[in-house]
Order: sequence, then structure tokens, then C-alpha cells
Amino acid sequence: MIRLALLGDPVAHSRSPAMHREALAAAGLEGSYEARRVDLEGMASAAAEMRTGVLQGANITMPHKLVARTLADTVSPGAARAGSVNTWVRESGALIGYSTDIDGIRGVWEKRGLAAGAVLILGSGGAAAASLVALEGERLFISARRRDAAESLVGRTGVEAEFVEWGVAVAGAVVVNATPLGMRGEKLPDPVMETATGLLEMAYGSGETPAARSVRSAGLPLADGLDLLVAQAEESFRLWTGEYPVPGVMETAARKNSRHLGDGPNQS
Repeated sequence: MIRLALLGDPVAHSRSPAMHREALAAAGLEGSYEARRVDLEGMASAAAEMRTGVLQGANITMPHKLVARTLADTVSPGAARAGSVNTWVRESGALIGYSTDIDGIRGVWEKRGLAAGAVLILGSGGAAAASLVALEGERLFISARRRDAAESLVGRTGVEAEFVEWGVAVAGAVVVNATPLGMRGEKLPDPVMETATGLLEMAYGSGETPAARSVRSAGLPLADGLDLLVAQAEESFRLWTGEYPVPGVMETAARKNSRHLGDGPNQS
């Protein structure tokens, strides 16, 4: 029996347990997936469970993606560059950290047709770091309320990106919202959205975010928070089981109810 968990705070409304339980059942695998609200001590305890085999895998969500990186024995090249980990895998008794957010971003970018001449990433945390690494090679701009945090992030990832003051638009850019803004109905800065040619919305909350709603109504390319949640979850499932979930199972589970409940960008 495979035992899996989601580690974060908060986790009460996460879609991940339902998604992974459905995927395990559809694959004919006996297993469990529980959501755990944990602090730093709880993260350390979970890491010990991974090494002893009590847990075979875990997703990590806000605010513990950075500590998940430090608790891992080794990390994948992508996670090392992003500086954060959202998936733990047990391999030969060692705790390996991955960032399936990176693969998820690349997947939904292609799936939803988010080709662009420029990309404006909003945020300076783990979600923004994963976005920088995933979209390296595009013409990237980054914007955050704290310039030093954004510039530090660019330096740490080694990805070329130009800083833009918060609230300033980049004409013709696809916007990547790597902040929690929108999960409780907050709007992104008007100038930014007025010139956007598409949106990768990492936040999801109680209903569609204002940014996603405006982009959808304008007929522009959109990848929403649940798109990304499903894409990174499918990659986590592959890392744990060696196979991808049955197509459509996770997305159906994620979108089963009309209310979109989540805990922030890249919520696992």
C-alpha cells in the first residue's frame, strides 16, 4: 500500500486528496493520500517518515516549499535552480525533492496556447521561481512589490529577466500571476491586465479570479489555477508510481464541484 500526503498550512480545502485518491483507484493501486496541516516541526517529522518508508511520497504547498528543499537529501536540477520543492519522493531510502510546478507550467503553457512575445511574471516567491525556470528562453519580465526580492530571485535562478515596477504594464505580454492575489477576489493591477495578451493564473479560490474572468471574457488564452494544479499533480503521481494517471481522472476530480476552493498559487 502506498501512503501519500499533502503538507502545508492551510490544507483543509485542497483538491489534492480527492484527485490522488481517484487516480490511485483508477490505476488499480491500493493507497491513501491525506492532507496534513503542519508547521516546521511537522515538516521535519514528515521527512523522517519519508526516510523510514512510513510515507512513500508527499506534496508540499505554502508556506513550506523552501524548507522542503532544505530537508531533502538531494534535489532535482530544476528544483535546485528554483530553490523550492513541492514534491518529495523516496528513492533507496533517501529523500529526493522535485519541483513538478516546473513541468506543470510548461505543460499548461503549451496546452492552452500561451505563446507570447513577452512574459510578465508577478511575484517573488517559489511560484515565481518555478515560472522563471519553466519559461527560460522567453522574453521575461518580473514584477514584485519588493524590487530586491525579485532581483534576488532572478540572480538565484540564473534566468535572464528584466525588472518592472509593480503595477506597470508590459505591452503585449502574457501575464503569469505567481502571487496569491485573486484567491479571495482581489484584482491584479488594472494597467497590467489591460495590455495582457493571455494569462497563466496560479491562484484559485472561491470562484474564478477577477483576472481569469476578464481574460476569458476577452477571448484571450487562459490557463487557470486548476489547470496547473492538475498538471503538477499528474507529474507527482508519475514520480511516485512510475506511471501517469488515467487521462482526465484528476481534472474531473478537481473540477467536480462548482466552487473552486484553494489555498493560493501552486496549491497542491
